[in-house]
Amino acid sequence: MTAKRPTPAAVTGQYLRLEPLTADDLPELFPAIAHPVIFAGGFGGGPRGYRDTEAGFVEWGKRYYDWDGGNIYGTRLIGGDADGLLVGASTLGDFDVANEHAHIGWTAFDPRVWGSAVNPEAKLLMLGIAFDSGFGRVKIQADVLNERSRAAIAGIGATFEGIVRRDRIRADGTWRDSAVFSVIVEEWPDVRANLERRLAGFEGKPVVLRERRLS
Repeated sequence: MTAKRPTPAAVTGQYLRLEPLTADDLPELFPAIAHPVIFAGGFGGGPRGYRDTEAGFVEWGKRYYDWDGGNIYGTRLIGGDADGLLVGASTLGDFDVANEHAHIGWTAFDPRVWGSAVNPEAKLLMLGIAFDSGFGRVKIQADVLNERSRAAIAGIGATFEGIVRRDRIRADGTWRDSAVFSVIVEEWPDVRANLERRLAGFEGKPVVLRERRLS
């Protein structure tokens, strides 16, 4: 199968719906992910990337996301008291069609949904989009200092490939080392089954927002 960049389209799961995100959605995304605890883990270039006003966040988001080269998905909850709420965003990007490589990243979710069905189902849907589009390897990575994100990536069944040193510059001018994981097409059936087992543990109950974590 020849890889091709997927056409941006909404994809619906059991607990959430992925929808193409646009710059017009950034004000709605602000209350979900504009929290110091998220940027402290390396998202958005690290703590210096954090913006505490809606206007500042919108301007930051217009520069941060790859609006032309990536498929940016907003994550909305399905069912329950928070039905339709935008709780985060993630991107399928860095498309290398010739080598069948893609990258899931630029991911942040509202701390109130950490530990819920949101991350595993978002990864299940996005990996499915990638492999259904003919890609053979999907990279997922995190700042080497972000132990929570590294554990979450490993938890979905991705394979740790190693550390890329001095990989990218943070917002404060320091250099980040990246912990790189991947899922390849031969592993996808097992990874998919693992994610489906994890989601079954939530028993089909809508995601309930938790009190935001401060650290």
